[in-house]
Amino acid sequence: MHAVFLAAGIFIFFLMLLTLYRGIHGPLIFDRILGGNMIGTKAMILLLIIGVLHNNLSMFVDIAIAYAMLNFITTLGVTRLFFRKRSISDTAQEDDQ
Repeated sequence: MHAVFLAAGIFIFFLMLLTLYRGIHGPLIFDRILGGNMIGTKAMILLLIIGVLHNNLSMFVDIAIAYAMLNFITTLGVTRLFFRKRSISDTAQEDDQ
């Protein structure tokens, strides 16, 4: 069973690398925001797998929950900042016309 969790952890790590590529080279800002959010979610799952591998799941569950909340708040903050900057630039373009 230990080997299954180790293989799953390695697979999720490689999925994080693919998501990192999408987060950096995404054609839209939404792709980049979604890529960052997906990396955070995969990191939370990877923390839980590490907890199972170290036979100390209770400590890693607390860390994963805190990381999930931080990831959620960061995603909301970045999205709100993007929409605020977008609305300011839209207003400036309307004033120019």
